[in-house]
Amino acid sequence: VFFALYSSLSSAVELRHAPFLFWINDLSQPDGLGITPLLMGVSMFFQQKLTPQSAMMDPTQAKIMQMLPIIFTFFTFTFPAGLTIYWLTSNCLSILQQQVINRIKTPELQD
Repeated sequence: VFFALYSSLSSAVELRHAPFLFWINDLSQPDGLGITPLLMGVSMFFQQKLTPQSAMMDPTQAKIMQMLPIIFTFFTFTFPAGLTIYWLTSNCLSILQQQVINRIKTPELQD
């Protein structure tokens, strides 16, 4: 989905200079103000904190996982704004889903 959306947004003629919301005037070009990449990085960080980590994760792998939101934030500065909005929306929905899952109480085990 990611690569298909990237290529279609990069080459979509009908999206060029078509206003979207607020400061985003072109979904096929990177966000000129850099707000959506920053929001995506913050949402990815919170999503990562809410998701349970495996106890058997290697410490090196854990450090890499902690750095991924920062790395992807820098990558998304060059991505089309539509792709960054898609990723941001996906992260926000995942955060909401994880919040619901974390609040559901598991039934007590009966003997």
